[in-house]
Amino acid sequence: MESADVIVVGGGGSGMAAAIAAAESGAKVILLEKNPHLGGTTRLSVGSITATGTRFQKAKGIHDTPDEHFNDMSLFLTPELAEKENLELRRVLVDHVPETLEWLISIGLCFYGPMPEPPHNKPRMHNVLPNSRAYAYYLEKECRRQGVDIRLNAKIDRLIMEGDAVKGILADGGSGLCEFRARGAVILATGDFSASETLKKQHVPHAAQVDAINPASTGDGHVVAQRIGGWIRNPEVMWGPSMRFKAPPVETLLRRLPPYKWVTKPLQFALMNLPMWVFRPFVTRFMTASLAPEPSMLRAGALLVNRKGERFTNELARPELDVPKQPGKEAFLVFDDTLAKAFEAWPNFVSTAPGVAYAYLKDYKATRPDLYYEAATVEDLAHKMGVPADTLARQVRQYNAGLDAGDGRKPLVNGPFHALGPVLSWIVFTEGGLAVTARHEVIKPDGAPIPGLFAVGSAGQGGTILAGHGHHIGWAMTSGRRAGRFAAELARGNGS
Repeated sequence: MESADVIVVGGGGSGMAAAIAAAESGAKVILLEKNPHLGGTTRLSVGSITATGTRFQKAKGIHDTPDEHFNDMSLFLTPELAEKENLELRRVLVDHVPETLEWLISIGLCFYGPMPEPPHNKPRMHNVLPNSRAYAYYLEKECRRQGVDIRLNAKIDRLIMEGDAVKGILADGGSGLCEFRARGAVILATGDFSASETLKKQHVPHAAQVDAINPASTGDGHVVAQRIGGWIRNPEVMWGPSMRFKAPPVETLLRRLPPYKWVTKPLQFALMNLPMWVFRPFVTRFMTASLAPEPSMLRAGALLVNRKGERFTNELARPELDVPKQPGKEAFLVFDDTLAKAFEAWPNFVSTAPGVAYAYLKDYKATRPDLYYEAATVEDLAHKMGVPADTLARQVRQYNAGLDAGDGRKPLVNGPFHALGPVLSWIVFTEGGLAVTARHEVIKPDGAPIPGLFAVGSAGQGGTILAGHGHHIGWAMTSGRRAGRFAAELARGNGS
């Protein structure tokens, strides 16, 4: 058996933030991470954080408040989603995320912004430099500076109970199960359940076959908390599935850049002071490596075909649900030269990074030759794509013959013909998190907190709906820091 004041389960952004905050408050902390590295979904993200009243807004003369942020978050939601949201937790986020951003800067992270992201009424999105891996680098560095005891490859089994209180967790670090006892509390920072086939079948069955961006997001915290009376709020809400282009065979320069200040400070200065056209080639190279094709291409007439050259879905319905059912879980967008020329300039872009830049077809042709195809005829295009030529040609003919003029799509008749792909379908986040109080304590269906148990980040989302860029990371870091402090207080109260 091992013991500490606070046991944090999960080494992503929320878990490391919780561990650091607890250690800053004087607690002895053990952090358990099931993977061989830290970072979680945070290191896979775009990396933005949305906050108000920041030094970046003030430098540009923008007056912005948490109240305005609170109101603007409603603009992202349908009436149905708005009825589901936990507004108390939204209030926690908008009130405390400005402090979170400043704390991240204080431990070494570098940002630029604020960038606009409609329907936000003011620019308040801040992007990390040089990429989201900077979070993992600086948070881990701060964990070690604060003396957090990090245990990798530690898989949790179940929570340890005494009466109705959580007193620790049972985990396997590779040499059998071991008890990790907490004098203060256990904090679950285990991410969402987007990679749990069991939980997806139960709550979002229509997307059960769709892969997760993070294959480690198996809802471990959800499972162990439910066994002792916790419950998931909004389990049916999720972002995605969405289609994204397959990653390039060689990682982009931007993703390879180290997060050291001699890299980030010059980048920050340049991005804040020089015109965007100077950086556009650099930014679009990153975008074409990581972002999704716009649905507007499908609405304009692009077809989705699989590796057999077959059109397999209604492109105007929810094609992202059908992509995972295809061979290799892959698909290609096929279109003619009329559509290609339309997507060479505003307002028809292939991909966008909100408020930063747009990528057009010419950008993909220049930066992603591995997924761009062009040929004089449909048959020649099929050969380049590696799909049966007669099948693809037949599918295009059938599409043109059966076209419904009322849906606004155009026939594919003007060569040369083009294709982009493969695209895959991913679940980015499931929004259902354990129900928690405003202090991030896990609660039972009757609202009673489970003593000694907190949940943060996606594991403890508690009903707040984090639409738009920059809210998931903001919630992860904010909820983690707050729960870490509260757990340390419990340890002090218990005589630590």
